[in-house]
Amino acid sequence: MARTDRLFRLLHAMRVLPSPVTAARLAEETGVSLRSLYRDIDSLRAAGARIEGERGYGYRLIEDVALPPQTFDRIEIEALVLGLAEVRHMGDPALEKAAASVLAKVAATLPDRAEQHLFHAVSQVRRFEARFPAFPDMETIRSACWREEALLLRYTDKDGTVTERTILPLSVVYLDSKMTLLAWCCLREAFRMFRLDRIRAARPAGTSFRPRRVALLRSYLAELRTGRSFAAPTGSAQNEPT
Repeated sequence: MARTDRLFRLLHAMRVLPSPVTAARLAEETGVSLRSLYRDIDSLRAAGARIEGERGYGYRLIEDVALPPQTFDRIEIEALVLGLAEVRHMGDPALEKAAASVLAKVAATLPDRAEQHLFHAVSQVRRFEARFPAFPDMETIRSACWREEALLLRYTDKDGTVTERTILPLSVVYLDSKMTLLAWCCLREAFRMFRLDRIRAARPAGTSFRPRRVALLRSYLAELRTGRSFAAPTGSAQNEPT
């Protein structure tokens, strides 16, 4: 396979595979050795692609200079419109504003016909009520996840007991009727789900757990898939919100 074709294949794999994706998985997808894979990632970075991650933790494609918006076909544009409309109706003000901004930026770079497809998509989203309320500590929680910083949490559990604990926040999950925070709980020394509507206060703990977030999240998701439990306290369901 020509090197150019291999690089495009690598870019495509990073677009479609769930991120962060390991080097071994990318090497398998593109049919090259790990050594060649690392060289190809360096080449893509040198060409302007923004790729986060490093050996041992997985990779994430942040900005793909090889995929201009005008390459979207009609059904891809419709999927984009539908997805962003859903985000705008989820009730998180920051994400609602960001979704509107993304749509405007995409529209500004599309050719005329594609822009018409964008604004007159067949599928629409209409909700009479916001799915989730605005949580006062949402920005603090989201920033802590991105920055990989521990949080001091004041939390009310399902029995009404209020506890204060330090957690390592990993990911915010939007479920059908509630939002949860996946985290490592330093109090219980185990992975836990925290319902955002039960968080009474969240503030930075002043400590970093970088670069462990990706590895911790991967371990937690694997645990959820297999139903295994790590040091779950008596009477507590490991895979249900605390």
